[in-house]
Amino acid sequence: MNRLLVLLIAIACVITCRAEEADLLSADSVAACNAVDSVHPPKREIGAIRKTIRGFSKIDNRYIEPQHYNWAFMVQSTFNYDVFIIKGVEGQKLTLSPDVIMKIGPYFGWRWLFLGYTFDLKNISFNSKGKLKTEFDLSLYSNQIGVDLYYRRTGCDYKIRHAMIGDGVENSLLNNTPFDGIKVGITGASLYYIFNHKEFSYPAAFAQSTRQKISCGSWMAGIGYTRNSLELDYDKLESTISDRIGHEAKLDSGLRFNSIKYYNLNASVGYAYNWVFAKNWLACGSLSVAVAYKRQQGDMADKKNMADFVFKNFNLDAMARIAVVYNNNRWFAGMSALMNQQNYTKSRFECNNIFGSINVYCGLNFGVQKKYRKKKKD
Repeated sequence: MNRLLVLLIAIACVITCRAEEADLLSADSVAACNAVDSVHPPKREIGAIRKTIRGFSKIDNRYIEPQHYNWAFMVQSTFNYDVFIIKGVEGQKLTLSPDVIMKIGPYFGWRWLFLGYTFDLKNISFNSKGKLKTEFDLSLYSNQIGVDLYYRRTGCDYKIRHAMIGDGVENSLLNNTPFDGIKVGITGASLYYIFNHKEFSYPAAFAQSTRQKISCGSWMAGIGYTRNSLELDYDKLESTISDRIGHEAKLDSGLRFNSIKYYNLNASVGYAYNWVFAKNWLACGSLSVAVAYKRQQGDMADKKNMADFVFKNFNLDAMARIAVVYNNNRWFAGMSALMNQQNYTKSRFECNNIFGSINVYCGLNFGVQKKYRKKKKD
């Protein structure tokens, strides 16, 4: 699966770099042909692969305003959320999630590439053992494809948001109970293709590298891979529940695990729409549904039931994005939200993982591209 991550990155980088190169060669070729057209007719033939890639990079200027700058800088505030809903074989159910904490950090961009890092303001000191949250995001955008890579590691600051332990138990006593016996990791990548890339600009909503001028939508298709890990101290969980409800509690066998590792390989299809509701303003919404192949493995307390906890099956997942952006080419500001939902279902165990982020940002573009310098001076 690690090879798949590398392959996704390599494909994206090759195509996007070739697309940028095609744009530059196209502009240079036009200028050269105009200069020598009166002397010699052009003889250079374009290869089939380059012609195809150049076709992918074309846009309709009536709908999309290209990026006028090479570089961008922005400050972004990020609110991440992770929710785990786990259910055992006997019907016991727990909803676990950490507090939503604001992170802030700088991002730098070069055309279709944005790279940045955000810091948890409450735990910015690396001496805060076990509670430092880290996130690394890398996004690659071009007119026709996009790639999202993410890496998350959370500390021991989860809470029991909701619980169903059994009949005769005052489950509300467990709401928002702190629980530090859980650790979560999420690593993943997704690659998607935009069919109507000549008129619809996904980067206009989520990368600010172009500007949508006329409302438009597009179908999308993609593939993705996610690897999740969940470590649970079930003895501490039983003790915490018992202390809160005032008598001994016993978790059912489906929830008595030390760790879970599960993998998700999916193929998705979806639709996105950009609504230009005022000059320089844009609202975007997209929804994708994925057919996902799941593989999960767990370390159970009851070793006799280990075979029941290893499963491979197919499920439906979903991913949604929304954004509101102001962009006048030079300055931009806005907000965006991303939500992923992944479901793992087996008769002995169920896990519903919802994770995503909400971003609020502002920034500016600088370093005017050569072909726009004269226009800027005028």
